Amino acid sequence: MLVFAGLGNPGAKYQNNRHNVGFMAADAIARRHSFSPWSKKFQGLIAEGALGGEKILLIKPQTFMNLSGQSVGEALRFYKLDAAALTVFYDEIDLAAGKLRVKVGGGSGGHNGIRSLDQHVGNAYRRVRIGVGHPGVKEMVHGHVLGDFAKADREWLDVLLDAIAEDAGLLAMGDDNSFMNRITLALREKLVPTGEDDRPPPKAPKQQSHIRQARAQQPPAKVPESGPMAAMLKKLFGKD
Repeated sequence: MLVFAGLGNPGAKYQNNRHNVGFMAADAIARRHSFSPWSKKFQGLIAEGALGGEKILLIKPQTFMNLSGQSVGEALRFYKLDAAALTVFYDEIDLAAGKLRVKVGGGSGGHNGIRSLDQHVGNAYRRVRIGVGHPGVKEMVHGHVLGDFAKADREWLDVLLDAIAEDAGLLAMGDDNSFMNRITLALREKLVPTGEDDRPPPKAPKQQSHIRQARAQQPPAKVPESGPMAAMLKKLFGKD
């Protein structure tokens, strides 16, 4: 038996947040593979089904993100499973929006849900990191992850969630690389940006100095038509 956990915050207020993309992934898997209806257990919502020949328990902790480990840890202990049986779906700001990566182990990267899981079950579990992009500055991260996906995001998000659900059996079989490749291929086939290019944006063209800009904006000097200066210029340039 394996446990697939999607992380998020409970309640309608949060359901479309970037921070809830783990819940969205769990819901997509349950729908695609006809899992049992969601029911309350282990301080969360659970659904049962099968993927890749393995029995799967899907769980969405209802403890709020910061205490996700309480719910998932309780489920693992009940079934006498260790962290190796756990796969977690969650949002990752250090990946470009639309990019997905899978790894086992590692640090929390500042993600409170992962930090809680590490405290309760250790860190030797599979992580499906779903990129939601970074707002650019640390001070904006909280508002970014607790903000809703934009309408434009649905173009890649719906394709990504469908692909996760379609190929989740590869995760159950431990074929992480094939799973990642299938996701990337699905996005490319739909002509959806995958965030493959993580390079910083090109630098803006160098602007003129403020002195040159000021000079360029000055109106051209007027040539006098009469008076001593005019007479001198006519004599200099041979004009009558």
